[in-house]
Amino acid sequence: MKKLMTGAAVAALSIMGTTAFAGGHGISACLITKTDTNPFFVKMREGALAKAEELGVNLSTYAGKVDGDHETQVAAIETCIADGAKGILLTASDTSSIVPAVQQAREAGLVVIALDTPLSPIDAADMTFATDNFLAGELIGQWAAAALGADAANAKIAMLDLAVSQPTVGVLRDQGFLKGFGIELGDPNRWGDETDPRIVGNDVTAGNEEGGRKAMENLLAKDPMINVVYTINEPAAAGAYEALKSIGRENDVLIVSVDGGCPGVANVKDGVIGATSQQYPLLMASKGIEAIAEWAKNGTKPAPTAGKDFFDTGVSLVTDKPVAGVESIDTAKGTELCWG
Repeated sequence: MKKLMTGAAVAALSIMGTTAFAGGHGISACLITKTDTNPFFVKMREGALAKAEELGVNLSTYAGKVDGDHETQVAAIETCIADGAKGILLTASDTSSIVPAVQQAREAGLVVIALDTPLSPIDAADMTFATDNFLAGELIGQWAAAALGADAANAKIAMLDLAVSQPTVGVLRDQGFLKGFGIELGDPNRWGDETDPRIVGNDVTAGNEEGGRKAMENLLAKDPMINVVYTINEPAAAGAYEALKSIGRENDVLIVSVDGGCPGVANVKDGVIGATSQQYPLLMASKGIEAIAEWAKNGTKPAPTAGKDFFDTGVSLVTDKPVAGVESIDTAKGTELCWG
């Protein structure tokens, strides 16, 4: 088997990997997330550990140092193979470059379940448990367009994306938002190739607050009259809000996002974010552990949701300003369902 682990990745892996022994039934599994700091992945880890304990699965967890840390994820896959794991749950930082490592795991007899972020191609994993991220984006796009009404025709939109790597979950959310807003897409597998003059520009945030602030500042320098801001996630939205607040524009710009974590839902309640699409990482993780246990016991792989090429774990639009034609829940309900 070809070795994929670099010296730097080994060092990172030794820091980021942890193991929780949840039983003695001989089934072992791995969870590999993009980071261990984003509340979404923290909750995903909690859900996986809880289900592993319930089912008697020994779960080892690994995470990159930052979003985009591909090398550590490759090293983690190699370690899981060597340790005799029955399966891997993976949120890939680089959806295409990770495929050779995933293929090695599958050839070694492991079942590989993508969580939240589909691989490219999606069938490089045995199954994907995920939010319909295109739909998540579409919901906030529809909401933003309806909230603006006739003014949507003259909107000035900032697109705060995840990273330059494409395609990713960020591309799905970006493209869903644009479609929901009524903007014609270019290549739906990429962001930034649209020609609609309402788009002021795209910038990347790395999915964190500081990145959101800097990206917002960059796009405001391009056009200080931006009035709609799409953000890849709620930490990026919080950073965008701070940039807008610094120039006194926090009350006249619509910010929309995706995640549905408790801090994000609180920001919707407080008016920082107009609407967010809530996803459910606990369900993704628990379903993934169940799938690995079934694979280990009887060789059965999970089936996708009817009409889709992945298992859809659901999404809800959260807002306290509902609009006609877009189904939503309020922040009270969103708080009951939130995480982080």
